[in-house]
Amino acid sequence: MKYTIEIYKRDARTKSGERLSEKLDVDLQSPKDAILFHYTQSYPVSKGFRVTIHETYVTRKNMMGGGEYQERYDTPRYCSPSSESYWSF
Repeated sequence: MKYTIEIYKRDARTKSGERLSEKLDVDLQSPKDAILFHYTQSYPVSKGFRVTIHETYVTRKNMMGGGEYQERYDTPRYCSPSSESYWSF
């Protein structure tokens, strides 16, 4: 299964208080909890890091055709065939 790991670092200069430090795509058969444990050891919370893990591909339904397809979890709505804004001009 493919996962995307996002590593955020605390940063007071930004509006949200953190910035995306690293984004990794990995193909592992390990459980999600094991992957999270490994990366939280490398990027500890005590040093201002936050680690999130997402499944890289999600199944969505095409708005016009009704068929299901796979797309990345971070695809903007206006670029996704599952949204009305994609199909309108």
